[in-house]
Amino acid sequence: MVSGLLAWAAATGSAQAEVAPLQTVPAVDVPRYMGTWHEIAKYPNWFQKKCASSTQATYTLQANGQVQVLNRCKTDKGEWSEALGAARQIGGPTSAQLKVRFAPEWLSFIPLVWGDYWIIELDPDYQWVVVSEPQRDYLWILSRTPQLPAATYHALLGKLEKRGFDLKRIEPTKP
Repeated sequence: MVSGLLAWAAATGSAQAEVAPLQTVPAVDVPRYMGTWHEIAKYPNWFQKKCASSTQATYTLQANGQVQVLNRCKTDKGEWSEALGAARQIGGPTSAQLKVRFAPEWLSFIPLVWGDYWIIELDPDYQWVVVSEPQRDYLWILSRTPQLPAATYHALLGKLEKRGFDLKRIEPTKP
């Protein structure tokens, strides 16, 4: 029993050690990224439990360089649920690493209210994007349209699997 447990721990540890650190896309044109993105699929998370369908995010560039984020979805009762937040780039003006917060602005000075938002795959025409964070705990596949062509979706799943994401955790979003 103990030797089986040690073998499992060793196998799990070595499998996790083989996953390379998550890389972002080389550059993002933030003004081009602005607009509405529809959620195609995600890793389920606690803050989207009430979302039943039509999940989307709208990004608006602000005068101070930050980005306003409006996340919305329909609940199982057909009502819209919204969360307003802010995002800021980490690094240079084309960095694909952002920090996002949905806590009140007066709490912005607390680092823990900011979450990582890393753009890890991006269509050259900005028609779809994959967003995650360094630990791969969160994942979103987004599109400019409510549906993504099946071939594109499956190609993205192949890329995600190669990058160490657990495809069994991905949950398609209802349009």
